[in-house]
Amino acid sequence: MKKILLLGGANTQIPSILTAKKMGYYTITCDYLPDNPGHKFADEYHNVSTTDKEAVLALAKELQIDGILAYATDVAAATAAYVSEAMGFPTSPYKSVDILTNKDKFRAFLEENGFCTPRARGYSSVEEAKKDLENFKFPVMVKPVDSAGSKGVARMDDAGQLEELVENALQYSRCKRFIIEEYVEKYRYQIAGDGFSVDGKLVFRCFANEHFSNKAASPYVPIGESFPYDMPKEVHEKVHAEIQRLLTLLDMKTQAYNFDIRIDKDYNVYLMEVGPRNGGNMIAQVIEKATGIPFVEYMLKAAMGEDCSELKMVEPEGFWSCYILHTLKEGNFKRIQYTDEIKKNIVEEHIHVKEGEKLIPFTGSNGTVGVLILRYDSMEEMLHKMDNMYDYITVEVE
Repeated sequence: MKKILLLGGANTQIPSILTAKKMGYYTITCDYLPDNPGHKFADEYHNVSTTDKEAVLALAKELQIDGILAYATDVAAATAAYVSEAMGFPTSPYKSVDILTNKDKFRAFLEENGFCTPRARGYSSVEEAKKDLENFKFPVMVKPVDSAGSKGVARMDDAGQLEELVENALQYSRCKRFIIEEYVEKYRYQIAGDGFSVDGKLVFRCFANEHFSNKAASPYVPIGESFPYDMPKEVHEKVHAEIQRLLTLLDMKTQAYNFDIRIDKDYNVYLMEVGPRNGGNMIAQVIEKATGIPFVEYMLKAAMGEDCSELKMVEPEGFWSCYILHTLKEGNFKRIQYTDEIKKNIVEEHIHVKEGEKLIPFTGSNGTVGVLILRYDSMEEMLHKMDNMYDYITVEVE
């Protein structure tokens, strides 16, 4: 039986563990949180941090694994590439994955290669950034260079906010670096969704509308994604072409990607993030329902060096979304109230917390209460409900 090492056992990683078992692999999970819920589904668990590349490599050699996957986790994507490269497994270059998972390196790469990208620089201290602030046009965004789940991200409208926002960003940076970048005004919805390349060619992508809320604790953390992306075909194709140019320059191979992309009113494409892994929030599961493509299986096959050449582009059918359940205020979880208008749309409900559990306001993925998968009758219904979910869903706390 072939062995696969799956990096992480959080709720978001459970689909990869269950699918790997269904495909007949011996599943091994690792991270530094033994109580993570995914580990109970695996055949074996090891208490090794997914960000410790050398420790994971040592574990992989000891266990004589046949493949490794970082599912829905940016922080472990570089580790998976590092281990794969060291063990001779098929992989995109570690150097390229490292660029894609570090915001300052990614922005520099985009600038060097003529992509549309905001002015951005990375720093290690407030003092360093202060000297450079005059070169930026406000507003700007302050972000950890290597965080996940939008944690530590904030908008800065004047220099007086610098120390507070940098301190917040550095809390979520493992390498203790942050980036300042000029704010990019988006035209209509930000583009989310996932894609997949085979031998470096982007053969499949499923773009989504990314939804945010000014009522949430942070208006820069997405509250959900809806499919398909509501723009003409030529916009889809232009975005696809820019992603392909990036993948070619980075010599990417066979693997999944998660997108955060903006276009302006002239349809210029800004690749805000192209994560070398699939998205969280059950995006892969929504894509499977909308296209019929067994997306998670392809990720596992790629990790195990199996042939993925039969994967082809399939447009989504119907109108689908994933919505991140969250609270607007701190308190102990009581229940979730749904109106009749939204109940008819819910296809799957995944709750990650128990009654009485302490909840925090939604400023990142650590504030996720659960995830819904929903289906709608029209684009109009989908976009209206996704943009007004607080009218239909209440997460009650006490």
